[in-house]
Amino acid sequence: MSGRRTDAAARKIAAPARKLPRAALAPILDRLRAEPSRTWSIIVTVYGDAIVPRGGCVWLGTLLAFFKALGIAEGVVRTAMSRLAADGWLERRKAGRNSFYALADKGRDTFAAATRHIYAVSPPAFPGHLDLVLLANGPGREAARAALEAAGWGSPAPGVFVAPGWPLPAAAGDELAVRATGDDAALRDLAARAWPLDATADAYHGFLDTFAPLRAALANGAVPDEAEAIIARVLLIHEYRRIVLRDPLLPAALLPQDWPGAAARTLCAALYRDLLEPSERWLDAHAIDEAGAPLRRGKDVLQRFHA
Repeated sequence: MSGRRTDAAARKIAAPARKLPRAALAPILDRLRAEPSRTWSIIVTVYGDAIVPRGGCVWLGTLLAFFKALGIAEGVVRTAMSRLAADGWLERRKAGRNSFYALADKGRDTFAAATRHIYAVSPPAFPGHLDLVLLANGPGREAARAALEAAGWGSPAPGVFVAPGWPLPAAAGDELAVRATGDDAALRDLAARAWPLDATADAYHGFLDTFAPLRAALANGAVPDEAEAIIARVLLIHEYRRIVLRDPLLPAALLPQDWPGAAARTLCAALYRDLLEPSERWLDAHAIDEAGAPLRRGKDVLQRFHA
């Protein structure tokens, strides 16, 4: 009897893993193909999410292999890489006949700021008020406006910017700043006029609809192969990045009821954890440095979406 149980257990252990069904990735790939070519933008995501933790410089062939799996032609990728280099995001290096691309200073600074925003655990605590900055007419007005917009401050009216206790950019340091207090409803109304929250909510709902089938498949025991995992991981962060970098990540007290941002972050974090190990194995096999050696794994990725 015990022998039969042992045999049954052995067969169960040896059973092949369930492949990832096509329907799990279909909405993600359909979304990619339905929009104009964004190869350069996906390259930005690949670097920020996968290459930066391994040092920031990788063989061009690694990127060509990734995009080939996505069905994107080599010439399109090469053109996009040249554009990013010309715009100061990447710098090209040669080792023999092989080309390698590393982050330039502009790219490093931008990626560092974006990384904190994308992989943060939760929005900051609400201080109970909004800070208002009123721009004066003068030679520094445009610089102050640009700095406030870049820092994510909302604008409910021309020349007026608001944020919930955020640091004031240096370029706006001489502008008049006041503190706005009131009940939660009044502050929510001000926030709704300062930021395009309806459009951001719609984008989050689209993200949830697109990636829910993949989450369901993985929860039911499907196992992606390494190529599927790296594709899904990059496109997951690519789509999430596009939304969250436009989201001011306001405290819950300032958001509409049933705000989908928390659900989108929970889904993204869960999928990222599921995809991380098989996608890292793909990088182990394909990400090559200038000496021809595999790029070593970075430990930072293990801390993403964690407190």
